[in-house]
Amino acid sequence: MNGVRGLVSSLALALAALASMAVGAADVVLRTEAGPVRLTEVVRGLDKPWSIAFLPDGRLLLTERPGRMRIAARDGTLSAPLAGVPAVHAEGQGGLLDVALSPDFATDQRIVFSYAQPTPTGARTAVARARLDVAALKLEDVKLIFSQNEDPAGKHHWGSRLVFDRAGNLFVTLGDRFHPRERAQALDSHLGKIVRIDMDGSVPADNPFLQQAGASPEIWSYGHRNVQGAALHPATGELWAHEHGPQGGDELNRVLPGRNYGWPVITFGREYVIGTKIGEGTARADVEAPLTQWTPSIAPSGMAFYTAELFPQWRGNLFLGALKYQMLVRLVVDGSTVVHEERLELGRRIRDVRQGPDGHLWLLDESEGRVLRLDPG
Repeated sequence: MNGVRGLVSSLALALAALASMAVGAADVVLRTEAGPVRLTEVVRGLDKPWSIAFLPDGRLLLTERPGRMRIAARDGTLSAPLAGVPAVHAEGQGGLLDVALSPDFATDQRIVFSYAQPTPTGARTAVARARLDVAALKLEDVKLIFSQNEDPAGKHHWGSRLVFDRAGNLFVTLGDRFHPRERAQALDSHLGKIVRIDMDGSVPADNPFLQQAGASPEIWSYGHRNVQGAALHPATGELWAHEHGPQGGDELNRVLPGRNYGWPVITFGREYVIGTKIGEGTARADVEAPLTQWTPSIAPSGMAFYTAELFPQWRGNLFLGALKYQMLVRLVVDGSTVVHEERLELGRRIRDVRQGPDGHLWLLDESEGRVLRLDPG
């Protein structure tokens, strides 16, 4: 009973702290199909922010792509960079990327984070776990739990989103690293894949390719280009993810075990600059078709299903950021069908989208280095 009371007390503290966070900037009022909402600036002064996570006391854990992890206090004040973050390959789109709290964070204080890990010949997407010492502003017991089995020299398409499933296994999205993109179809390669591992880096017994000779056992799905948004469907527990196409062909997918999502053989995207067709076409019987696709590209990043009560008209909707057109996209879904799309123009490159424990939608503005919060109008 004392544990339950403590959990309730911690949650109440977190909600109050999140609600009070603000730096005093003037709010922006957005006109939406559901009525006006306010965009409130909460934190400023970040350098290329990539991911946000919510600590139990209401503070925010944030990553900056150049290789820093920080904590934002209730008044928006940023901490010094946390000690213990490993070296990252902060070139191109690489660096320190996603971060997520362990499902048992209240007892184990563990986090996982993804980053571009430098190697003698290039770099690879890697995932580490660590114990977060909030008071000392440092990571302890840092352990590498996953590293891609190829390390191209390119600077792009790292994927790197992290999502825990309901059993506590960890999904990791892995980009195709731009070239050689054909490896997204190869089951002995981690390039262009979504993998699923345990918190200790081991492979779950029900992974789809565990018993297939020559296949990497961590693979959950393949044929991806650059997945930068992923979330569990609140009703089914299935993984949904979106990915960047090249020139057109951004996709939203329902990610099922063992399935092929086409890249670079089946795609709506076209070659950069010259605009010629990529692969065989846009559909094939053995390839999963996207739930929706965007041509021209919107460059989606970050994703969250909205399940709270603060915006009742948005319950069940899917939200994602758009880097290219600097907006927040709202999708109405019916089962696995996208039935409506609304675009909220913000004039900011939205890198991450999260639903907070307070019921607000929280956004990371990459272009100006800010944390933003959507409040009822």
